[in-house]
Amino acid sequence: MSDVTRPVAELPLDPDLSGRQLGGYRLLRRLGRGAMAEVYLAEQVSLGRQVAFKVLRSTLATDAIYVQRFHHEARAAAQLVHANIVQIYEVGCQDGVHFIAQEYVQGANLAELLGRRGPPELAKVLAVVRQVASALHKAAEHGIVHRDIKPENIMLASSGEVKVADFGLARLYSREETTNLTQVGITMGTPLYMSPEQVEGRALDSRSDIYALGVTTYQMLTGQPPFRGETVLSIAVQHLQTPPERLENIRPDLPDSVCRVVHRMLAKNPDDRYPNPRQLLHELRTVTIELFQDDPGGELEPWEGDLPDSIEARRHATEQLALAMRSTAMAQVRRRSLALWSVVALACFALGGAAAWAVRERPLITAATDEDEAVPRQDTAESQWLYAFIRNSEPGWQAVSRYFPDDKTYTRRAKQSLALLYLQEYDYKRANEIFNEFAAYNDAEVQFKAFGLAGEAIVLNRQHRDNEAAEKLVELWPHRDKLEGEMRYLIEVMLAQNRPAATNGKSLRRWREWFRESPSEPPGTEQAGVRG
Repeated sequence: MSDVTRPVAELPLDPDLSGRQLGGYRLLRRLGRGAMAEVYLAEQVSLGRQVAFKVLRSTLATDAIYVQRFHHEARAAAQLVHANIVQIYEVGCQDGVHFIAQEYVQGANLAELLGRRGPPELAKVLAVVRQVASALHKAAEHGIVHRDIKPENIMLASSGEVKVADFGLARLYSREETTNLTQVGITMGTPLYMSPEQVEGRALDSRSDIYALGVTTYQMLTGQPPFRGETVLSIAVQHLQTPPERLENIRPDLPDSVCRVVHRMLAKNPDDRYPNPRQLLHELRTVTIELFQDDPGGELEPWEGDLPDSIEARRHATEQLALAMRSTAMAQVRRRSLALWSVVALACFALGGAAAWAVRERPLITAATDEDEAVPRQDTAESQWLYAFIRNSEPGWQAVSRYFPDDKTYTRRAKQSLALLYLQEYDYKRANEIFNEFAAYNDAEVQFKAFGLAGEAIVLNRQHRDNEAAEKLVELWPHRDKLEGEMRYLIEVMLAQNRPAATNGKSLRRWREWFRESPSEPPGTEQAGVRG
């Protein structure tokens, strides 16, 4: 039996690193261990703050491919700056030790809390679920699937905030073409929360995380997950075939609206669940207001961090706006003259109030929708594009073309962003309309052509039309060097899923080899100051 298939309790401890200094971190004491890493409480010397310092286990550090993915996936997760996500500060290697330095959360995880106190009151359950769903919404915006949502990965800070841990790391567990029941993490409780499509080794999207959150919510409400068994296989089969017992039968006191939401999250078919975390958040907010309309804030104590008027929300809005100013907008206009920086600054000041509102409210899904937005005309196409970028809504991106149809540069960029927005929301029909338009460009505009071909391949892949996706990659191959930013990253993620295709196997291997030689940076990491 290999180390990665043994229960955590049976794994040998690596040498204790307490007392050592690795780079800018002084390791204070060992906090715990998992199948992948051992965790230390450390002090970041330069800032004088405590961090959680995860060290890759020595048995895994000898696998070059595993180490590469360890760093790559952690960098991807580092772009998720959100109040409900444990923040990754640094990914690196010092003296042969591969590590991740991340936010240290003082408190307990949800599993520990449930073990000590049992099921919380309904208001607190809804508050926890809303904050986790908010974290999943942020991840979905970046094309990241957690893959291991469970009570152990949901941290409850002493301040009352809920934070999701280990984004980007769970996907390291699936290194082969088919997910089997002997891989890392599978024997450590994960099967209790795995979606049916994850059990079968199919491609995953955010709906899989919604299912796992549904299992966790069911456990918070009843004291136990919906499926139990003596073996991993027996639990997996239940996820595939057995409907969970209705919550109404176990907890007759629960409102029908709550039971309806949870059982929709637990639907066997992903198409029967909420299409994305954003829709789930909207539903949760509606239910919360219906149940606690007299004093929703008071009922949600002590986890009030997700309330729209909280100090935390305002702080998070400021962080998000600063990050937005440093990331994608800057990457897309970095070849422009220095004068554009002044445009950015002036536009952001001018839109400050509206932007802060948009960034603060969007993850919480208020009753208003993007379609309700009135999009004012800006003075220039550049300012209009920046306005749309800050809001990241369909009306905002469409307004660029409507107000400035003759400006090819910014209308095309707006269409690209709109296509990515549709892709994030699983609206493949409208996304593909834009991808088709760009794919038809001639070779004189090869950068836009590459964007369109890549988008077509991604949509085909997500529709499980694997052979057609592989053929589209053959067409894209001559233009691969023109792939940029998020689209390049999405193609790499698609190939990393190792979905089998009956044709063009040689072409797919060629793509994977190319990405191994020159892996893409997760979008926005360079501008956000992520180090590795």
